[in-house]
Amino acid sequence: QVQLVEFGGGLVQPGGSLRLSCAASGGTSKIVRLDWYRQAPDKQRDLVATITSAGSTVYADSVSGRFTISTDNAKKTVYLQMNSLKPEDTAVYYCGAILSDYPFRSWGQGTQVTVSS
Repeated sequence: QVQLVEFGGGLVQPGGSLRLSCAASGGTSKIVRLDWYRQAPDKQRDLVATITSAGSTVYADSVSGRFTISTDNAKKTVYLQMNSLKPEDTAVYYCGAILSDYPFRSWGQGTQVTVSS
């Protein structure tokens, strides 16, 4: 069973930067794609960025040019570098993995990011 644990959330001022980390363990050879999602209060969980095992990336329009997703395969970790943060980036950020077989999806527990002065 793939387990995902996020680190790095916190409070940051508008315009600031933050880096989230997500460490994967257990059956990581099954991981096809790693994602970052976020969910603001009373809103649905939205995709922020994805990276495939081949290194291809996709970003939501709202974060393109400000956020960067990357992986360290040796450390089995995926990162989300967030720059030029805005108050509307405030949300719980979740790491997710698409797997090659059952259960096909794994989620981390989430980490809070708050952008406020």
